[in-house]
Amino acid sequence: MNIGIWILGDQLSLEQAALQSCSDQQNVFVIFIESIQHIQTRPYHQQKLVLVWSAMRHFAQELQQLKYSVTYKIAEDFANPLDEWVRENEITELRVMTPNDRPFSEMIESLDLPCEISLIPNNGFLWNTAEFNNWASGRKRLLMEDFYREGRRRWQILMEEDKPVGGKWNLDKENRQPPKGKLNPPAEKWFKPDEITLDVIAKVKSLKIPTYGNLEPFNWGVSRHEALQVLDWFIQYRLPDFGTYQDAMLTGEETLWHALISPYLNLGLLQPLEVIQAVEAAYKQRQISLNSVEGFIRQVLGWREYMHGIYHFVDVDYPEKNWFNHTQPLPQFFWTGETKMNCLHQIINQVERTGYAHHIQRLMVLSNFALIAGIEPQAMKNWFHAAFIDAYDWVMETNVIGMGLFADGGVLASKPYAASANYINKMSNYCKSCVYDHKERISENACPFNFFYWDFLHRHCDQLKSQGRMSFILNNLDKMSSEELNSIRQQAEDWHIHH
Repeated sequence: MNIGIWILGDQLSLEQAALQSCSDQQNVFVIFIESIQHIQTRPYHQQKLVLVWSAMRHFAQELQQLKYSVTYKIAEDFANPLDEWVRENEITELRVMTPNDRPFSEMIESLDLPCEISLIPNNGFLWNTAEFNNWASGRKRLLMEDFYREGRRRWQILMEEDKPVGGKWNLDKENRQPPKGKLNPPAEKWFKPDEITLDVIAKVKSLKIPTYGNLEPFNWGVSRHEALQVLDWFIQYRLPDFGTYQDAMLTGEETLWHALISPYLNLGLLQPLEVIQAVEAAYKQRQISLNSVEGFIRQVLGWREYMHGIYHFVDVDYPEKNWFNHTQPLPQFFWTGETKMNCLHQIINQVERTGYAHHIQRLMVLSNFALIAGIEPQAMKNWFHAAFIDAYDWVMETNVIGMGLFADGGVLASKPYAASANYINKMSNYCKSCVYDHKERISENACPFNFFYWDFLHRHCDQLKSQGRMSFILNNLDKMSSEELNSIRQQAEDWHIHH
């Protein structure tokens, strides 16, 4: 019996389940495939293509050095090279670790190969799908906080017996400091492209299909060795102040104290538990402040696991959800960055240059704008999926459709993350050098975030009343005259006509 293992581009770990399922390497054949057809679904960021393909090539080389029999195919599609390889090596069973993304699983199920195909349960997350479904079924509310506490108990992270270290589960209140005064964020840990990466850059340059973003400078790590250096760098230089300023935004400071490890986690180059345990160990050995350590661990043990769990738990029609029935097309400036709104201009230009923006830039500026301006959720999800270096189907559906745009009507978030310019002005310095006035609701100079915010609340007032946490905000609508609300509505409509 010859066993084949097909390793997908986001499963680049020696620990991954399909590799682990073979007790020895005899009669085991491994294949990697770079498919051109697969990247034509949307115009992906060029740096994402470089990252994934270079990381695949580095991992294939690592397996060769460990004496695996490795085939690396660069092809139009997946089906033909798989078929050839299965026949050549007389493979009787093809094993694939179950993909994170549903569309990819469906594609594998539709393959017609001359051998048996076995999907091996995915072990790239702390909670596997069955465990999450077991936790979630029968609950009235799928609260992230409940799930996160369960994870802390289960893996004994920041716990003293059955109580959280420091007496509190969640130190979020300490993690929302605006960027006041002179801040000196530490430098990023970046890398110079090696020979393999330079070859991939040349390949991406030669592509004849639509792509997005700047290709160079390409500074991301592409191997487990480099990903571990980024993790160490974060813990050494960035973790101590991470919590305090994790929601802040500053012109010209693109990464602040953020870890920059999501691309590596999402490729399998880092494992969630090793990341969490490394941060917890630093807390114990170096007395780093608990608000930074807890704030970071909540993102990996809480949000990341929760988003992945929900993605596999919800119904198949989840990606099409549109609770507010928003139908505005995506403005062209999302692709070009050419808008007078300084916050959007800064962030979109940064994404174009690097493929990256941190979570508050994504949630409270990009998604918030799309939500209050009534942009169609599916168009926004597609843009996020194309533009971000760490984007995959499982991340984008829950984060954009659910959390960012509330298009699922509250399955995932307890209220819409809608905010006016007031929030952006408080948490950033973007408004200071903007042509719009962050205090104005109606006028030539009024910030679009303001008239869209109030128009959004007014338009959906009845729907929003059903969301418990919204009543306090909706009371403010009652204090506004119908003339003012009509002017706001008019200004919002005019904006769409001219954009």
